[in-house]
Amino acid sequence: MAKVGDTVDSDVTDGDVMNLVPSWKRQVGVSAAVLPGDLVDAVAVDEVLGVPVATPVGDQTWLGLGGAGLRAAGMDGAIGSTLACPVSGGGVALLYGTGAASAADARTLRDAGAALAAAASGYGRLALIVPDPAPGPDGSSLSAESAAQALVEGVLLARYRYPVLKRPEPEPALESLVLLTTEDRLEQVASGAERGRVLARTQSLARDLATCPPSIMTAEAFADIAQRLAADCGLAVEVFDRAALRRLGCGGLLGVNAGSTDEPRMVKVRYSPAGGSGPEAGTLALVGKGIMYDSGGISLKPSDAVHATMKNDMTGAGSILAAMTALAALDCRTAVTSWLMCTDNMPSGSATKLGDVLTIRGGATVEVLNTDAEGRLVMADALVLATEEPCDAIVDIATLTGASMRALGAEIAGLFGNDQPLIDQVLAAARRTDEPCWQLPLARRYRAELDSDVADIKNMGGPNGGAIHAALFLEEFVAGRPWAHIDIAGPAQNDSPKSWRPRGCTGFGARLLTELALDFSKP
Repeated sequence: MAKVGDTVDSDVTDGDVMNLVPSWKRQVGVSAAVLPGDLVDAVAVDEVLGVPVATPVGDQTWLGLGGAGLRAAGMDGAIGSTLACPVSGGGVALLYGTGAASAADARTLRDAGAALAAAASGYGRLALIVPDPAPGPDGSSLSAESAAQALVEGVLLARYRYPVLKRPEPEPALESLVLLTTEDRLEQVASGAERGRVLARTQSLARDLATCPPSIMTAEAFADIAQRLAADCGLAVEVFDRAALRRLGCGGLLGVNAGSTDEPRMVKVRYSPAGGSGPEAGTLALVGKGIMYDSGGISLKPSDAVHATMKNDMTGAGSILAAMTALAALDCRTAVTSWLMCTDNMPSGSATKLGDVLTIRGGATVEVLNTDAEGRLVMADALVLATEEPCDAIVDIATLTGASMRALGAEIAGLFGNDQPLIDQVLAAARRTDEPCWQLPLARRYRAELDSDVADIKNMGGPNGGAIHAALFLEEFVAGRPWAHIDIAGPAQNDSPKSWRPRGCTGFGARLLTELALDFSKP
């Protein structure tokens, strides 16, 4: 396996750690333009033109195709359906299904855009016509801005690749995406397309961070990238090494790091709105689990397929860092501070042992009964630090428990919290981004199962309700502040591609947290 400093790593970074996050360095040109009167004129020789087809399928007279012929060829207008048609003079028209016009929403158009992008994977230039959704049963319809945003997100996220460690592939990278619309909708479409570009870049960055192998994406490398991103995005950043963490008394992070040859890092990132936040905007604290690789420590994980995905155990921290990069670009009015707790979790002669007691920032003691329940230990330090500064709410995100995945499957995050208005805001952001969360009970009747005979609390409860135990543990460190906890152990990883979600690390949470910050209000 390549280590930092080996030949392959120097080839990868070429002296620049930002080469590990190609989604930031190589950005797709996204624009909007007026749709020509003759569709044939909209099809360039070396690009694909995406043409929306709703159900029921009508004629495409400009292609010489009737509705019956389209249906016979397999184009029924359903979300996910596509049909390539040659155009006189060269170029390809790719019909893409958008479902019933009256049922179109951001989720369906995002999926439609993803299907279009997948079908056009051999092309580096893509143009598409933005459909005009019809009013639904309640008389409302999706705005042109929202439609454009969803389509751009679907296309860009579906074409995501991580080419850093691969030889050049025959499939070209997407270079440009043009959204075509009527003149009266051009301004809205352009605005939505830009917002979609920023949000897609945000999630792609989170995917880069999680996908990079842990021998290269160490806590130190992550901190270096955070500093570079902060400089690009107008963020303030502080990096705390092992010595600084000792001075702060962050015994949770230091305890998890005890078996590692790599130093830990706590990365504190602050976003302050230009001109200050409004009186109603409030301040938000974000806490992310950044376990760069989780072997389980002394409680070693089985050597199985799940273990092989444990480079994604820093997705929480990666998604927060990515979200922070979007706030200035989207003119967020909420002040946001994040604490990203980064280390690997390794077994060695110096590793934390079962039965050891760690002292968290602030003095609380924790008896460690399972070193594979390490995420809550590093996050406890950060939660305490968050309460020491003014904030209206705290939201943490972590690949925390297999129990959450067992309960909700691999596509839905578990959501806990002590404040329903805040939880409702997270759920609303989850719906807007199609990063689904489901509220689970913060059942305090199980709190006694975390009682320890030798410390203030232990890091494991009984054999059942593991996701609840983890949430109850974290609640001990929020000092009564409004708080929500997002457990992304399931949706952080895909075994197979699903629409705009790739196989592998998904970057789940990056767009959700961005939307939460943009629309945050004091609970």
